[in-house]
Order: sequence, then structure tokens, then C-alpha cells
Amino acid sequence: MVKKTILTAAITGNLMSPENSPHLPVTPKQIADQALDAAKAGAAILHLHVRDPETAKGSMRLDLYRELVERIREQNEAVVLNLTTGEGGRFIPSDTDPQIAAPGSTLCVPEKRVAHVEELRPNICTLDFNTMWSGQASVINAPRNLEIMAERIYAAGVKPEIEIFDSGDLHMAKDFMARGIIKTPLMVQIVLGVRFGAVANPETMAYLVSQLPDGTQWAAFGIGRMAFPMLAQAFLLGGHCRIGMEDTAYIDKGEYCRSNAQLVEKGVSIIHSLGGTIATSGEARAILGLR
Repeated sequence: MVKKTILTAAITGNLMSPENSPHLPVTPKQIADQALDAAKAGAAILHLHVRDPETAKGSMRLDLYRELVERIREQNEAVVLNLTTGEGGRFIPSDTDPQIAAPGSTLCVPEKRVAHVEELRPNICTLDFNTMWSGQASVINAPRNLEIMAERIYAAGVKPEIEIFDSGDLHMAKDFMARGIIKTPLMVQIVLGVRFGAVANPETMAYLVSQLPDGTQWAAFGIGRMAFPMLAQAFLLGGHCRIGMEDTAYIDKGEYCRSNAQLVEKGVSIIHSLGGTIATSGEARAILGLR
């Protein structure tokens, strides 16, 4: 039986800005339209953030998530939806007193970070295991908060996608697994190329993959100019793949992508050229054991 490759489209993220990409979707309608086109182009999974329509910054508003999910489901009931829980984890220390949050901090209680997941019950949601510097902000995912989030995610009938940004994140995830907080088989996404995180190269990806628990379904991706090289590397190592405007604004060197669908089409072409076969959404559900 030929192994199928699941391709995830990461549509908008929270850090990319309209200044970085003139075609970045911001409103629920824009995000839904690009997501639906990405699914038509071959993405079996849609990884989704929402943004404040006024400021274009990342948001946790339930009404925006509800509108986005409804718009997608009105036209496509099969595609697998993966909602982020990454919002609400950023802390920027103020210059005068580092114990006080500066403007731009979003750090909040874990219950708020999964409220939209409990309400909308997507197929998958992310669960970030990283605590690290990201630009001028520290991303904080305390073990206690992750335990609370994991418990609520499972109670909602949703499968967590464990996000790994460095080797220490994987060690913590394996500890959670040993204590029964997260369930096997794991679904892991390896994130490479974030500044101060794991470097985007074949050696780093191969090391992290070698440390995954048996039976793990994993994918990996790179940021910026390493997006397509890491997509190819993930496929060659036997993993699943991800591409989208959350990760890169460019279809080629110096050329902005027009849409997420264009990025997905290139990703599908790379996988096909290497001898791979793209999984449908139904096949992805079977591979990942989704309801």
C-alpha cells in the first residue's frame, strides 16, 4: 500500500503582516476564501488563526472563529479543520519593570486559549510545547497550563497536534505522554527556522524525527526561505508536510505568492515530483484516527 502524504495549509498565522505580504487574508471571509481554495488545490488540513479585521493582528475572538468555521463548512464539510491555541501565550516585559507586561503582551489563562476549541469542536487543534523568545516577546507555555489545555481539548473530543520548536519541547511532550496527559499515538508538528528555535536544516529535522515515540504521525515545516526545502525534506524523511502564508510570503525568490492555493499547488508539485501521493481529507482522517 502506497503511503499517502497529508498536506496542511497554514492560511494566515498571527505574526505575518499585510506589510510582509500584500495578499495576506485578514477578515474571516478572506481567510475562508483562501482556505477553501487551498483545499481545492490539495490541502487535506486547514490550519486556522483569526485576525482582528480592524488591526489585522492575531485575535482570540470567538465570533471571528465561529464565522470562519461556518463559512468553510458551508462549502466544504470534508476538509479537516485545525484551529490554533497559540494565541494568548506571548509576554513582552516592559523596559521599566520586567515583571509588568508591555503593550503587545497576550499572556492569559489557559482556559481562554481553548475556549473556541471547546465551543466549535474542530477535528484538530494545536498544542504548543515551546517556551522561547520570539522577536521581542517571550512565548510562555507553562507545564501546568499545558496540562489544563490538554485536558479540555480531549474532553471536547478534539485531537491535539503537538507543536515542537526545539528538542526540549519534545522531551516535555514525552514526559506528558508517560504521565498519560497526552494520548498515543501522537500527532506532532516540527517547527523549524523560528529565530532562537531549532534551525531549519536536514540534520536538525532528522534528529528530532529520530527521537519521536513509535507510532507518531508527524509533519514538519520551515519558515521563510526554508519553507519549500523543509517541505521536501519532511517528505523524504517519511513525514507529512505543511505550507502556507503563515510560514512564507513568497512563491519564489523575490516573488510574492498570490494566495495560499498557489503555495499549496507548488507543494503538491514538489511531493508528486519526488514520487509521493497526496492524501485526501478522508484519507487524512483515517491516517490520523479522527472522528
